[in-house]
Amino acid sequence: MDSRSARKHEAILEAATSVFLDKGYSGTSMDDIAKLAAVSKQTVYKHFSDKEKLFADIVLATTDRLDSTIDLLADLPTDAANLEENLTRLARQLLTALTDPRVIQLRRLIIANADVFPALGTEWYERGFERGLATLAATFQRLSDQGLLRIDDTLLAANHFSGLLLWIPVNKAMFTGSAQHTEANLDRYAATGTRAFLAAYR
Repeated sequence: MDSRSARKHEAILEAATSVFLDKGYSGTSMDDIAKLAAVSKQTVYKHFSDKEKLFADIVLATTDRLDSTIDLLADLPTDAANLEENLTRLARQLLTALTDPRVIQLRRLIIANADVFPALGTEWYERGFERGLATLAATFQRLSDQGLLRIDDTLLAANHFSGLLLWIPVNKAMFTGSAQHTEANLDRYAATGTRAFLAAYR
């Protein structure tokens, strides 16, 4: 793909993401996307065979953006003296990534279309959140092997850790359609969630 074609491809993806998030899948037309991307509808179809393919590409592209977050989960320092501080910092970074307004919007869009595209929703979950949980579980296994944590089921513990952090801000955002938290809230969720986790597993 030459640079001009690549720019058009990215413009279409960006426009489609905005329109899908604004109008939903069923309310979006290829005309809407072409107009916002400032290209012809023919150009949109040249890059993407149909609306379903374009939607799938947008959804799955977001899992690639989670790579940096997953790297954070894998790189937690194994320092006994600073375990709570390190986990709290990790918790705060995880909260920042997963309460990003666009991530929340996309999550709501995927759930809204789960009956229509169940395989797509499954793939998004497996490549994104499930992969993150598996990485976090491996990190907890490492901490457990070194005697810093006491965990029998590391994947369950990873779910517990994530749940303690995300239950309040993500549920509020999912049901109300917009972020209902402040930066101070996220700081508190990170600190108190980490303390609750360590009370159970240290």
